[in-house]
Amino acid sequence: MLVLLAFLFGAGLVIALFYGSTGLPEQIARRQMQGRIDELVRGPLGDEAGSTDLIKGDATGMVPVLDKVIGQTSRGLSMAKWIEQSGVKTTVSGLLVISAGLGVVGFFIGAMISVVLLVRVVVAIVCAAIPAVMIKVKRQRRFNKFEEQFPEALDLMARALKAGHAFSTGLKMVADEMDEPVGPEFRKTFDEQNFGLPLKDSLANLIERMPSLDVRFFATAVLIQRDTGGNLAEILENLASVVRERFKILRQVRVYTAHGRFTGWVLLALPGALAVALAFINPDHMNLLFRERIGQTLLGIAAVMQFIGYMWIRQIIKIEV
Repeated sequence: MLVLLAFLFGAGLVIALFYGSTGLPEQIARRQMQGRIDELVRGPLGDEAGSTDLIKGDATGMVPVLDKVIGQTSRGLSMAKWIEQSGVKTTVSGLLVISAGLGVVGFFIGAMISVVLLVRVVVAIVCAAIPAVMIKVKRQRRFNKFEEQFPEALDLMARALKAGHAFSTGLKMVADEMDEPVGPEFRKTFDEQNFGLPLKDSLANLIERMPSLDVRFFATAVLIQRDTGGNLAEILENLASVVRERFKILRQVRVYTAHGRFTGWVLLALPGALAVALAFINPDHMNLLFRERIGQTLLGIAAVMQFIGYMWIRQIIKIEV
């Protein structure tokens, strides 16, 4: 009963921390309004002289002091950019607090499963890593969706240029007509250029937010065309065709390597699944691996060999297109 009450308390704490870090709808609207007012007060170029990033993130999370301290480190800045690229409405402090809460819950879950301290610690670490893994998955999915929508954006800009519109108008059309994530990202680029930022810097910010090879080709083609001249509409159409063909080849490669990827996941999950099954069938037999020194050594060797095998299979089926 005590363990159950501790688990319910930890789950309630995690839910409360989640809503506290993300904010209620009214709080989100209030933060957005205050952010726009602050941008107008600071001016289009921000507070710092020579700053090329006009879109300032909302650094007021659940623990503002922690956000401020972490934001002064390179690791904290990379984490904040990582979260921003995923599209999740949270901050670094919110992510850390949720991870800590899940780690506490995982420790109690491990206590319910086994009395061995190592098992509790492993379960706590796995639970604490869930938010980071989810953000990583959302970030990768957002990148993939952007790359799939990017050829349509290029075609839309090419048609706008053929109709006689300026390049900035093409950016605005993409921002207005395309969905997330292409539309909002091009909206930021258009706003930066509209506020007076040079095109080179605004495209560099787009590459930083979306580190894709196709975006780099797009920015390079636009900048070269501005310096040397040429038919930009035709360049964008050719680039869209190249991107579509690359995706076609990439899908064929994924089909050919599906067996290898499935084999890698099965080989990675099989020992863990068998360990969990044996823990329920014969707990005393499995506890020997955690209590005895030779058992702990064997578990470490098995984990290292599993990791090496999975990375080996992953490198074999990894084909750059």
